[in-house]
Amino acid sequence: MRSSLLIILTRNPELGKCKTRLAAKVGDRAALDIYKFLLQHTVSFTKNLAVEKWVFYSESVWENDIWDNHNYTKKLQHGPDLGMRMLNAFEEGFKTGFEKIIIIGSDMYQLSQTDMEEAFSRLDDHDFVLGPAEDGGYYLLGMTTLRKELFLNKAWGTNTVLSDTLKDLMADSVFLLSEKNDVDHYEDIKDIEAFQPFLKHMKK
Repeated sequence: MRSSLLIILTRNPELGKCKTRLAAKVGDRAALDIYKFLLQHTVSFTKNLAVEKWVFYSESVWENDIWDNHNYTKKLQHGPDLGMRMLNAFEEGFKTGFEKIIIIGSDMYQLSQTDMEEAFSRLDDHDFVLGPAEDGGYYLLGMTTLRKELFLNKAWGTNTVLSDTLKDLMADSVFLLSEKNDVDHYEDIKDIEAFQPFLKHMKK
């Protein structure tokens, strides 16, 4: 089996510091509870993957939390924006010797272990794999060789990220996974049963 690495970018779950766009609608406490729920979900579909797993924290590494120290290697994100933080994580992975590297965030309720296994398997016969998000970005990026331009000159958080990334990859073998929705806004979760316990205060 080729050497595979999963990179998970995560924010430290602290009140008022995560899911700020969601918090604007549901409040800081509910946004934090929802994010913790999404973190637990991310653990559930990644913990049994037969790959190396690195968790990159936004602020500081927490030694005792939901990410089991025996299963996940803990690191700190570096860089002034999302692109540079992803680039630095990929660079470290390739320098370490991994041949297939995939990066995801920690706010994907629709992702499963099967989805992750498919993404890694697609890198057997494609140079890149992308998971398109409904908002015009992407929820997953995988590659077998580092391509720095994917992380430069992008308007992160806007609906042009996916299309701009695909332009960079026009000459490459790219596999597109099924489109999914990440959780950024109230509208992303208001009709999903699993999130209703966190939204009771919105119904009053």
